[in-house]
Amino acid sequence: MEGNQPEKRFSTGAISATIWKNSGISKKTGQTVEFRTVTLQRRYNKDGQWQSTNSLRINDLPKAALVLQKAYEYLVLKNGESVSEIEESSDEEEISVEEVV
Repeated sequence: MEGNQPEKRFSTGAISATIWKNSGISKKTGQTVEFRTVTLQRRYNKDGQWQSTNSLRINDLPKAALVLQKAYEYLVLKNGESVSEIEESSDEEEISVEEVV
């Protein structure tokens, strides 16, 4: 069985935002729906081993804002939707965020 692979990753320095393609069942219609989630992480090296965390330092915040903005732009442009269409559809679906380990 194959694991869920990232669709797209945006990174700058140690900060990255990863877009994942997921599927689930709509609570309203019972139909299978496809949706995207975004994870945000910071990578660091501890004792020669690479680790990741979702805890950010103050200096990480501008980079986090940048990669999240790029992820948002990618999702909006990919789906050909306007921002208002995305905001309307977000009321209908649950969006979850998962940590990449």
